[in-house]
Amino acid sequence: MAISDQMPNGDAAVRSKWGWFVVLGIIVLALGVIAAGNLLIATAASVFFVGAMMIAAGIVEIIHAFGVKSWGKFILWLLSGLLYIVAGYFAFANPLLATAVLTLFLAISLIASGLVRIWIGFTSKNLAGWGWVVAAGVVTVLAGLIIFSGWPVNSLWILGLFLAIDLIFQGITYIAFGFGLRRA
Repeated sequence: MAISDQMPNGDAAVRSKWGWFVVLGIIVLALGVIAAGNLLIATAASVFFVGAMMIAAGIVEIIHAFGVKSWGKFILWLLSGLLYIVAGYFAFANPLLATAVLTLFLAISLIASGLVRIWIGFTSKNLAGWGWVVAAGVVTVLAGLIIFSGWPVNSLWILGLFLAIDLIFQGITYIAFGFGLRRA
């Protein structure tokens, strides 16, 4: 059973809110442009956000630890939660170090992800479009290598750049979605 079958007016309710999607898109797009104009501040904001989320996740894991029945698993969940809180604290205590570490992890993750995509593409040669998977993997590896080659200096702006790009594309997406709902 489709969701629209369960909520017959679901699509109409979403369509009627098309203007809110456009307004949301304009706000998110504006925030993306502001972030692009202030990459250092956007980087700091993203590091503080990651730190806050790590502290929140650590608190939740510690609370969860008390619900675990086994003593050994309790210790593991408790330790995991404490480590999250400590890592989140360091993001606030030393944001430059946190920025450098997160940027390095980003570069390594992009390289690893790209290599996996390349491998998947080459092992799927019998399928149509496998070359696109390989090409996407190559672009991802190159992005990771470019970030890595400029590390740690680019740590001051790279996370802000990724945040700005994401906000700009999200804003454009919301605007397009809102106007698409209006036409529907």
